[in-house]
Amino acid sequence: MSEISYYTEEGFKKLKEELEFLEHTERPRVTQEISDARDKGDLSENAEYHAAKEEQSHLEFKIAKLKNVFANARILDDSQLDTSKVLVLSKIKIKNVANKMEFTYTLVADSESDVANFKLSVNSPIGKGLLGKKVGDVAEIQVPNGIMKFEIIEISR
Repeated sequence: MSEISYYTEEGFKKLKEELEFLEHTERPRVTQEISDARDKGDLSENAEYHAAKEEQSHLEFKIAKLKNVFANARILDDSQLDTSKVLVLSKIKIKNVANKMEFTYTLVADSESDVANFKLSVNSPIGKGLLGKKVGDVAEIQVPNGIMKFEIIEISR
C-alpha cells in the first residue's frame, strides 16, 4: 500500500507533466529504437536492441512508480492550513539553538524539496522532527552529526 503524498498545485502540475512526458514522448521514442534495432537482424548479437530493451524496462518501471505516486497524490490548499503547529506546506522560521542562526523553510513533499530554494522535505530528518511542533517549542533532531536543537520562531502559510 502506498503512502499519500501532499503537493502544492505547482508540484502536482509538475508531477503530471513528467508523467505525460514519459508516456507520450519517451515511450514512443524507445519503442521506435527497439523497432529500428530489430530491423538490423540477429537479435542475439544486437547490442542496440538489448540496450533499447533495457532502457524500455527502466522507463516502464519509472512510469509505473510515477503513476503510483500520482494516484496517491493530494493537492493541499495552503490557505486552509492551521498555523498553530508545523504541518506539510507550513512556512516555518527556526533558530538553531547552538549557533543562533535563523532559517526560514517551507515543508514540502519529497519530490518538491529544494534546499537551495528553502523547500525542505517533510520526510527529511529535520522535516520529520519539526512536524507537529508549535511556536516556542524546541525540536531535538537526530542528524548524522548528532542531535541538533531548533526553536520554532514562527509558523505561517
